[in-house]
Amino acid sequence: MTDATTVQAPDDPGHAQDPRAAARADPAASTAGWQLDDDAARAYQHHLVPAIFDRLARRLVEVAEVAPGDRVLDVACGTGVVARAAGRVVGDSGRVVGVDVNESMLATARALDDGITYLAGIAESLPVGDDQVDVVTCQQALQFLPDPVAAVAEMRRVAVPGGRVAFSVLRGLAANPVYEVFRSALERHAGAEAGRMIASPFGGGDGEALRETALAAGLEQVTVRIAVDEERFPSVSDFVHHEAASSPLAVELARLDEGRRTALVDDLESRLASHQDDLGLVFANETWIVTARA
Repeated sequence: MTDATTVQAPDDPGHAQDPRAAARADPAASTAGWQLDDDAARAYQHHLVPAIFDRLARRLVEVAEVAPGDRVLDVACGTGVVARAAGRVVGDSGRVVGVDVNESMLATARALDDGITYLAGIAESLPVGDDQVDVVTCQQALQFLPDPVAAVAEMRRVAVPGGRVAFSVLRGLAANPVYEVFRSALERHAGAEAGRMIASPFGGGDGEALRETALAAGLEQVTVRIAVDEERFPSVSDFVHHEAASSPLAVELARLDEGRRTALVDDLESRLASHQDDLGLVFANETWIVTARA
């Protein structure tokens, strides 16, 4: 992708601040959620992106109506899965920029050398000028932010008038019951903190709450939909390994002796028997997707 269209920094330096300075002013803005180190960021890209997030990214880009030649900003881009999906659509005449606070995730994204520009920055104060992009996307991040309305307002600010904004948030554990079983098993075998960690991505609220967030941020023509996708792993043990290797959960599980780790997997094997077939473990995940106009 070329630089034929540019995403410029604004004249107002308040919007182009060093994200580390912003973190000092508001630590919660940069430390909320799962912040991964180098090894975990690479594991996230290797394990969870192909298993879960690649298909969801392609769905988000589709419903955001990304088109050839568009200028796209992906907020909280992580290792760049949505940015890359957008890049395949916009082509050489478009431009994709990803923004994330986590330097390890950005380093993993940049190492893929996909022609996308990756910037350090926080969602609540994006390092991009007003009215600069045609489409703003954000996959599975708002549930971790202390002020999601402020983050969505920033998405509206950087989009051109009438531009598209699309963000996704996992539905709650009631709609993703395999993860509720996992949370319960983790709490039993690894402690309350491990259970809290696996539950945290599912705390983004219901569809009406997300609609209210979009409207409060100044977006219009808000549509809320449910996306249902499949997750598949060769085994329950592989599922646990993927989740642990790709998140801070690894620290909690590393504290367990071999017997307790085995007991965790055995417990899940029994409780998830109805989700196993000849190819391994399979289950549906459900996600809210919100689309709107700036």
